[in-house]
Amino acid sequence: MTLTAAPPVRTAVISPSASLDRAARRVLAANWRRGATVPAGGLYPHQWSWDSAFIALGLRHFSPVRAQRELESLFGAQWADGRVPHIVFDPLVPADAYFPGPAFWRSGECAGAPSVPTSGIVQPPAHALAAWETFRAAPRVARSRRFLERLYPRLVAWHDWLLSARDLRGRGLVSVVHPWESGMDNSPAWDTPLSRVVPLPPTELARRDLAHAAASERPTDTDYGRYIRLARDYRDSGYRETPGFAVEDPLCNGLLAAGEHALAAIAAEIGLDPARHLARAQQVTDAMVAELWDQAAGTFFAYDVRGGAVLRSYSIAGLLPLVVPDLPVATDLVKTALGDRFRLADACPLPSYDLTAADHEPGRYWRGPGWINTSWLFWYGLRLHGETALADDLRDRLLARVRTCGFREYVDPLTGAGYGTDDFSWTAALTLDLLRTAPRR
Repeated sequence: MTLTAAPPVRTAVISPSASLDRAARRVLAANWRRGATVPAGGLYPHQWSWDSAFIALGLRHFSPVRAQRELESLFGAQWADGRVPHIVFDPLVPADAYFPGPAFWRSGECAGAPSVPTSGIVQPPAHALAAWETFRAAPRVARSRRFLERLYPRLVAWHDWLLSARDLRGRGLVSVVHPWESGMDNSPAWDTPLSRVVPLPPTELARRDLAHAAASERPTDTDYGRYIRLARDYRDSGYRETPGFAVEDPLCNGLLAAGEHALAAIAAEIGLDPARHLARAQQVTDAMVAELWDQAAGTFFAYDVRGGAVLRSYSIAGLLPLVVPDLPVATDLVKTALGDRFRLADACPLPSYDLTAADHEPGRYWRGPGWINTSWLFWYGLRLHGETALADDLRDRLLARVRTCGFREYVDPLTGAGYGTDDFSWTAALTLDLLRTAPRR
């Protein structure tokens, strides 16, 4: 099965939730900046890569052109080698509004970097899936703008770069070389490889995040010091030599495989041969199952390339290859999600990290709280693999959670307490997608 076989987007009758719908659209309107949407006006005042993919999924329902522009804007800052930077900096935002900002990354000193300042690292490849779903929501509009024809070669170049520059073991899997590249920046899954990185002292960290969120909800100074050292070392190599951190992450590889299925659908739509993408999707899927799957644990584990060891940490990333069509272990992943570690039946959003672990922190960034985007991915996977009742129940509980806690960045999966910044764009966007995608019950 490929993504071309998915049912068409269906719109639910949303009148009972019209106020939630309007509130979500207001958040996205407030966070719109001349062609792209910032994740949050204070804490994240620039464009983030995978945020824009999720934001487009919400925008497609009420402003298809704006959803397309969201992705086009991001890929307008693509590097010549194909990488899509994790941040595209807005030159109208004060230089000291975010750290590390453009002066730290120095992209302008790198051959092949775009004219707009960006970071030099990347984020998970959710973009092909978002582009295909954006097209499906308004195909006539997309065809009139030649949206897929223009974006397709850029998406192909992005995936090509990942599978060439980042297949560090030669096993057909992509490595992330910084925790920020995983999207799950502060996950306990990275603690072991990060422990080998000597942190910079707090005096060298011009942290801006603590002005917008409590220190108890953010990474520690020690972890932040490690992040900045890794980024600095990678920058100083001209973004060529991978630093001491390199991990094969199941979320990133799962999104890559799903993205290749999406590229196959896009290729067919614009009159090209999808065979290459279908073959590559199968190759990545096979490599994930062979290298990262643990049958006894019922989950995928990340692999520490530098340490040569499996990272046996139960994070939500291990469940998210469920977004891959025809995944042979989909049933096992659902069973694991229903177990005590993730409590799919009642935890909402799904916890980012094992609820039973001694180091689970329900309010600290990626070390336990739930995020709407990862729950959306799991919901998408449940629908893809025919788990209709579970998908519909998760959808209903996610919407109920947003109604009570608002558009928070992340949420305690058991109590519903909100953390991080408020009026978070992908929370609003994916709420819109859930509202406007009819249940299958």
